[in-house]
Amino acid sequence: MLQQTQVATATPYYRQFLRRFPSIRRLARAPRDRVLAAWAGLGYYRRARLLHEAAGLVVREHGGRVPADPAAFAELPGVGRYTAGAVQSIAFGTPLPVLDGNVARVFSRLFALPLSVRTPADARVLWALAGALVPMHQPGEWNQALMELGATVCLPRGPRCGECPLSRTCRARVEGLVGELPPVAPRRATVEVRRAVALVSWRGRVLVERQRGALLDGLWEPPGVELVDGEDAGPALRTRLREIGVHAGLCDTGERVRHTITHRRIEVEVWEGAARDAPARREGVRAVAAGETGVALTALAARVLGTGLARRAWR
Repeated sequence: MLQQTQVATATPYYRQFLRRFPSIRRLARAPRDRVLAAWAGLGYYRRARLLHEAAGLVVREHGGRVPADPAAFAELPGVGRYTAGAVQSIAFGTPLPVLDGNVARVFSRLFALPLSVRTPADARVLWALAGALVPMHQPGEWNQALMELGATVCLPRGPRCGECPLSRTCRARVEGLVGELPPVAPRRATVEVRRAVALVSWRGRVLVERQRGALLDGLWEPPGVELVDGEDAGPALRTRLREIGVHAGLCDTGERVRHTITHRRIEVEVWEGAARDAPARREGVRAVAAGETGVALTALAARVLGTGLARRAWR
Protein backbone atom coordinates (compact mmCIF):
# COMPACT_ATOMS: atom_id res chain seq x y z
CA MET A 1 0.00 0.00 0.00
CA LEU A 2 2.92 2.33 0.60
CA GLN A 3 3.99 2.14 -3.03
CA GLN A 4 3.21 5.68 -4.29
CA THR A 5 0.99 6.36 -1.25
CA GLN A 6 1.76 8.21 1.98
CA VAL A 7 1.60 6.45 5.34
CA ALA A 8 -1.21 8.65 6.67
CA THR A 9 -3.36 7.82 3.66
CA ALA A 10 -2.63 4.10 3.64
CA THR A 11 -2.95 3.40 7.38
CA PRO A 12 -6.77 3.23 7.68
CA TYR A 13 -6.98 1.10 4.52
CA TYR A 14 -4.29 -1.21 5.92
CA ARG A 15 -6.17 -1.73 9.17
CA GLN A 16 -9.44 -2.37 7.38
CA PHE A 17 -7.73 -4.72 4.94
CA LEU A 18 -6.24 -6.81 7.77
CA ARG A 19 -9.64 -7.06 9.44
CA ARG A 20 -11.10 -8.49 6.24
CA PHE A 21 -8.10 -10.67 5.36
CA PRO A 22 -6.26 -11.50 8.61
CA SER A 23 -4.00 -14.11 7.00
CA ILE A 24 -2.35 -14.84 3.68
CA ARG A 25 -4.56 -17.90 3.26
CA ARG A 26 -7.72 -15.85 3.78
CA LEU A 27 -6.50 -13.32 1.24
CA ALA A 28 -5.61 -16.02 -1.28
CA ARG A 29 -9.07 -17.65 -0.93
CA ALA A 30 -10.98 -14.38 -1.29
CA PRO A 31 -12.61 -13.55 -4.63
CA ARG A 32 -10.75 -10.84 -6.51
CA ASP A 33 -13.82 -8.58 -6.48
CA ARG A 34 -13.83 -8.63 -2.68
CA VAL A 35 -10.14 -7.74 -2.56
CA LEU A 36 -10.65 -4.84 -4.99
CA ALA A 37 -13.66 -3.63 -2.99
CA ALA A 38 -11.50 -3.51 0.16
CA TRP A 39 -8.92 -1.49 -1.79
CA ALA A 40 -11.49 0.90 -3.30
CA GLY A 41 -10.48 4.54 -2.86
CA LEU A 42 -6.76 3.86 -2.40
CA GLY A 43 -6.00 3.97 -6.11
CA TYR A 44 -3.36 2.22 -8.19
CA TYR A 45 -5.52 -0.92 -8.21
CA ARG A 46 -2.91 -2.99 -10.00
CA ARG A 47 -1.23 -3.25 -6.58
CA ALA A 48 -4.30 -5.01 -5.16
CA ARG A 49 -4.52 -7.44 -8.07
CA LEU A 50 -0.83 -8.31 -7.79
CA LEU A 51 -1.02 -8.65 -4.00
CA HIS A 52 -3.90 -11.09 -4.43
CA GLU A 53 -1.92 -13.07 -6.98
CA ALA A 54 1.14 -13.06 -4.71
CA ALA A 55 -0.90 -14.41 -1.79
CA GLY A 56 -2.10 -17.29 -3.97
CA LEU A 57 1.46 -18.07 -5.02
CA VAL A 58 2.72 -17.97 -1.43
CA VAL A 59 0.02 -20.46 -0.39
CA ARG A 60 0.54 -22.78 -3.35
CA GLU A 61 4.32 -22.81 -3.53
CA HIS A 62 5.60 -21.69 -0.11
CA GLY A 63 3.20 -23.32 2.35
CA GLY A 64 1.54 -20.04 3.22
CA ARG A 65 4.76 -18.42 4.50
CA VAL A 66 6.33 -15.38 2.83
CA PRO A 67 9.71 -16.59 1.51
CA ALA A 68 12.73 -15.26 3.37
CA ASP A 69 14.96 -16.06 0.42
CA PRO A 70 15.46 -12.78 -1.51
CA ALA A 71 15.41 -14.49 -4.93
CA ALA A 72 12.17 -16.35 -4.18
CA PHE A 73 10.57 -13.24 -2.72
CA ALA A 74 11.56 -11.18 -5.78
CA GLU A 75 9.63 -13.60 -8.00
CA LEU A 76 6.29 -12.80 -6.33
CA PRO A 77 3.86 -10.72 -8.44
CA GLY A 78 4.14 -7.00 -7.74
CA VAL A 79 7.53 -7.18 -6.04
CA GLY A 80 10.03 -4.71 -7.42
CA ARG A 81 13.36 -3.56 -6.13
CA TYR A 82 11.94 -1.15 -3.54
CA THR A 83 9.43 -3.63 -2.13
CA ALA A 84 12.05 -6.39 -2.04
CA GLY A 85 14.49 -4.18 -0.14
CA ALA A 86 11.90 -2.89 2.32
CA VAL A 87 10.30 -6.22 3.19
CA GLN A 88 13.49 -8.28 3.18
CA SER A 89 15.46 -5.84 5.32
CA ILE A 90 12.68 -5.13 7.83
CA ALA A 91 11.14 -8.60 8.10
CA PHE A 92 14.19 -10.81 7.64
CA GLY A 93 17.23 -8.61 8.32
CA THR A 94 18.57 -9.03 4.79
CA PRO A 95 21.02 -6.20 3.97
CA LEU A 96 19.19 -4.87 0.93
CA PRO A 97 18.76 -1.13 0.23
CA VAL A 98 15.59 0.86 -0.34
CA LEU A 99 15.12 3.89 -2.51
CA ASP A 100 11.93 5.91 -2.61
CA GLY A 101 11.36 9.62 -3.06
CA ASN A 102 12.08 10.33 0.59
CA VAL A 103 15.37 8.42 0.68
CA ALA A 104 16.47 9.90 -2.65
CA ARG A 105 15.85 13.41 -1.30
CA VAL A 106 17.95 12.69 1.81
CA PHE A 107 20.83 11.42 -0.31
CA SER A 108 20.61 14.29 -2.79
CA ARG A 109 20.88 16.86 0.00
CA LEU A 110 23.25 15.00 2.28
CA PHE A 111 25.85 14.61 -0.49
CA ALA A 112 24.83 17.68 -2.55
CA LEU A 113 24.03 15.52 -5.57
CA PRO A 114 21.81 17.10 -8.26
CA LEU A 115 20.08 13.78 -8.93
CA SER A 116 16.38 12.99 -9.32
CA VAL A 117 14.94 9.55 -8.65
CA ARG A 118 12.51 10.15 -11.56
CA THR A 119 15.37 10.17 -14.04
CA PRO A 120 16.54 6.61 -14.87
CA ALA A 121 20.27 7.44 -15.04
CA ASP A 122 20.09 9.36 -11.76
CA ALA A 123 18.09 6.56 -10.13
CA ARG A 124 20.85 4.07 -10.98
CA VAL A 125 23.41 6.24 -9.19
CA LEU A 126 21.15 6.66 -6.17
CA TRP A 127 20.47 2.92 -5.97
CA ALA A 128 24.21 2.25 -6.05
CA LEU A 129 24.71 4.75 -3.23
CA ALA A 130 21.90 3.17 -1.19
CA GLY A 131 23.46 -0.25 -1.70
CA ALA A 132 26.90 0.95 -0.62
CA LEU A 133 25.54 2.50 2.60
CA VAL A 134 23.13 -0.17 3.86
CA PRO A 135 24.70 -1.90 6.89
CA MET A 136 24.98 -5.64 7.41
CA HIS A 137 23.65 -5.24 10.97
CA GLN A 138 20.02 -4.08 11.43
CA PRO A 139 19.46 -3.01 7.81
CA GLY A 140 15.74 -2.74 8.44
CA GLU A 141 16.21 -0.10 11.12
CA TRP A 142 18.58 1.77 8.81
CA ASN A 143 16.15 1.75 5.91
CA GLN A 144 13.21 2.79 8.07
CA ALA A 145 15.25 5.60 9.58
CA LEU A 146 16.12 6.95 6.13
CA MET A 147 12.50 6.79 4.98
CA GLU A 148 11.26 8.41 8.18
CA LEU A 149 13.90 11.15 8.00
CA GLY A 150 12.78 12.06 4.50
CA ALA A 151 9.09 11.86 5.36
CA THR A 152 9.16 13.94 8.55
CA VAL A 153 12.31 16.13 8.57
CA CYS A 154 13.96 16.40 5.15
CA LEU A 155 10.72 17.58 3.57
CA PRO A 156 10.38 18.65 -0.07
CA ARG A 157 9.31 22.14 1.04
CA GLY A 158 10.18 23.71 4.38
CA PRO A 159 12.68 21.08 5.53
CA ARG A 160 13.25 21.09 9.29
CA CYS A 161 17.05 21.32 9.11
CA GLY A 162 17.34 22.52 12.71
CA GLU A 163 15.92 19.18 13.90
CA CYS A 164 17.92 16.99 11.52
CA PRO A 165 20.49 14.66 13.14
CA LEU A 166 22.58 14.92 9.94
CA SER A 167 22.52 18.72 9.68
CA ARG A 168 26.21 19.14 10.54
CA THR A 169 27.31 16.81 7.74
CA CYS A 170 24.70 17.82 5.17
CA ARG A 171 26.58 19.31 2.23
CA ALA A 172 23.48 20.93 0.77
CA ARG A 173 22.92 22.84 4.00
CA VAL A 174 26.55 23.92 4.20
CA GLU A 175 26.53 25.07 0.58
CA GLY A 176 23.09 26.70 0.76
CA LEU A 177 21.57 24.30 -1.77
CA VAL A 178 18.79 22.71 0.28
CA GLY A 179 16.06 24.53 -1.63
CA GLU A 180 17.54 23.51 -4.98
CA LEU A 181 17.98 19.80 -4.30
CA PRO A 182 16.90 17.41 -5.51
CA PRO A 183 16.25 18.92 -8.94
CA VAL A 184 12.66 18.87 -10.13
CA ALA A 185 12.25 16.35 -12.94
CA PRO A 186 9.83 17.30 -15.74
CA ARG A 187 6.39 15.87 -15.20
CA ARG A 188 4.30 14.15 -17.81
CA ALA A 189 2.03 16.58 -19.63
CA THR A 190 -1.62 16.59 -18.56
CA VAL A 191 -4.08 15.22 -21.10
CA GLU A 192 -7.62 16.59 -21.24
CA VAL A 193 -10.23 13.84 -21.74
CA ARG A 194 -13.97 13.91 -22.39
CA ARG A 195 -16.10 10.99 -21.24
CA ALA A 196 -19.78 10.26 -20.85
CA VAL A 197 -21.45 7.73 -18.56
CA ALA A 198 -25.02 6.46 -18.44
CA LEU A 199 -26.92 6.04 -15.18
CA VAL A 200 -29.36 3.35 -16.30
CA SER A 201 -31.89 2.27 -13.71
CA TRP A 202 -33.63 -1.10 -13.56
CA ARG A 203 -36.05 -1.96 -10.74
CA GLY A 204 -34.41 0.32 -8.22
CA ARG A 205 -30.87 -0.62 -9.18
CA VAL A 206 -28.22 0.99 -11.37
CA LEU A 207 -26.30 -0.84 -14.07
CA VAL A 208 -22.50 -1.03 -13.91
CA GLU A 209 -19.97 -2.81 -16.10
CA ARG A 210 -16.57 -4.30 -15.32
CA GLN A 211 -13.64 -2.23 -16.56
CA ARG A 212 -10.71 -3.57 -18.55
CA GLY A 213 -7.14 -2.36 -18.95
CA ALA A 214 -4.04 -1.93 -16.84
CA LEU A 215 -5.31 0.84 -14.55
CA LEU A 216 -8.88 -0.16 -13.70
CA ASP A 217 -9.09 -3.84 -14.60
CA GLY A 218 -11.74 -5.60 -12.52
CA LEU A 219 -13.38 -2.45 -11.14
CA TRP A 220 -16.97 -1.43 -11.85
CA GLU A 221 -18.38 1.76 -13.34
CA PRO A 222 -21.60 2.88 -15.06
CA PRO A 223 -21.41 2.14 -18.80
CA GLY A 224 -19.42 4.86 -20.50
CA VAL A 225 -17.47 5.98 -23.52
CA GLU A 226 -14.50 8.20 -24.21
CA LEU A 227 -15.36 10.97 -26.66
CA VAL A 228 -13.27 12.43 -29.44
CA ASP A 229 -13.33 16.17 -30.11
CA GLY A 230 -16.82 17.36 -30.92
CA GLU A 231 -18.43 13.91 -30.66
CA ASP A 232 -22.05 13.77 -29.48
CA ALA A 233 -22.25 11.63 -26.37
CA GLY A 234 -25.85 10.43 -26.93
CA PRO A 235 -25.30 8.18 -29.97
CA ALA A 236 -21.99 6.89 -28.59
CA LEU A 237 -23.59 5.92 -25.27
CA ARG A 238 -26.56 4.24 -26.95
CA THR A 239 -24.18 2.21 -29.10
CA ARG A 240 -22.24 1.15 -26.00
CA LEU A 241 -25.41 0.12 -24.19
CA ARG A 242 -26.53 -2.01 -27.16
CA GLU A 243 -23.13 -3.72 -27.14
CA ILE A 244 -23.74 -4.90 -23.57
CA GLY A 245 -27.36 -5.88 -24.19
CA VAL A 246 -29.05 -2.86 -22.63
CA HIS A 247 -31.83 -0.84 -24.27
CA ALA A 248 -32.73 2.44 -22.59
CA GLY A 249 -33.90 5.92 -23.44
CA LEU A 250 -31.23 8.43 -22.47
CA CYS A 251 -31.14 12.14 -21.79
CA ASP A 252 -28.33 14.48 -20.82
CA THR A 253 -28.73 15.55 -17.19
CA GLY A 254 -26.45 18.53 -17.66
CA GLU A 255 -24.38 17.24 -14.72
CA ARG A 256 -20.62 17.32 -15.24
CA VAL A 257 -18.14 15.51 -13.01
CA ARG A 258 -14.44 16.34 -13.10
CA HIS A 259 -11.98 13.65 -12.20
CA THR A 260 -8.20 13.20 -12.44
CA ILE A 261 -6.35 9.91 -12.78
CA THR A 262 -2.55 9.88 -13.19
CA HIS A 263 -1.89 12.44 -15.96
CA ARG A 264 -5.44 12.45 -17.35
CA ARG A 265 -7.86 15.26 -16.41
CA ILE A 266 -11.32 13.98 -17.23
CA GLU A 267 -14.62 15.82 -17.65
CA VAL A 268 -17.54 13.41 -17.56
CA GLU A 269 -21.00 14.07 -18.95
CA VAL A 270 -23.65 12.25 -16.91
CA TRP A 271 -26.64 10.91 -18.82
CA GLU A 272 -29.57 8.97 -17.36
CA GLY A 273 -32.36 6.69 -18.43
CA ALA A 274 -34.38 3.62 -17.53
CA ALA A 275 -33.88 0.21 -19.08
CA ARG A 276 -36.86 -0.72 -21.30
CA ASP A 277 -36.56 -4.40 -20.38
CA ALA A 278 -34.42 -6.70 -18.32
CA PRO A 279 -30.75 -6.32 -19.30
CA ALA A 280 -29.31 -9.34 -21.04
CA ARG A 281 -27.48 -11.72 -18.74
CA ARG A 282 -23.88 -11.06 -19.60
CA GLU A 283 -20.51 -11.48 -17.93
CA GLY A 284 -19.17 -8.14 -16.77
CA VAL A 285 -22.56 -6.38 -16.40
CA ARG A 286 -24.56 -6.20 -13.19
CA ALA A 287 -27.11 -4.05 -11.37
CA VAL A 288 -26.18 -2.64 -7.97
CA ALA A 289 -28.43 -1.42 -5.18
CA ALA A 290 -27.86 1.68 -3.13
CA GLY A 291 -25.21 1.09 -0.48
CA GLU A 292 -24.32 -2.36 -1.80
CA THR A 293 -20.97 -3.59 -0.48
CA GLY A 294 -18.58 -6.00 -2.10
CA VAL A 295 -18.58 -4.12 -5.41
CA ALA A 296 -15.26 -2.52 -6.25
CA LEU A 297 -16.21 0.79 -7.81
CA THR A 298 -13.80 3.13 -9.53
CA ALA A 299 -13.27 6.50 -7.84
CA LEU A 300 -15.21 8.09 -10.69
CA ALA A 301 -18.09 5.65 -10.22
CA ALA A 302 -18.21 6.40 -6.49
CA ARG A 303 -18.48 10.12 -7.26
CA VAL A 304 -21.16 9.67 -9.91
CA LEU A 305 -23.18 7.24 -7.79
CA GLY A 306 -22.96 9.65 -4.87
CA THR A 307 -24.88 12.35 -6.73
CA GLY A 308 -28.56 13.11 -6.39
CA LEU A 309 -29.04 11.72 -9.89
CA ALA A 310 -28.05 8.24 -8.70
CA ARG A 311 -30.33 8.47 -5.69
CA ARG A 312 -33.16 9.27 -8.05
CA ALA A 313 -32.30 6.23 -10.18
CA TRP A 314 -32.34 3.97 -7.11
CA ARG A 315 -35.87 4.92 -6.15
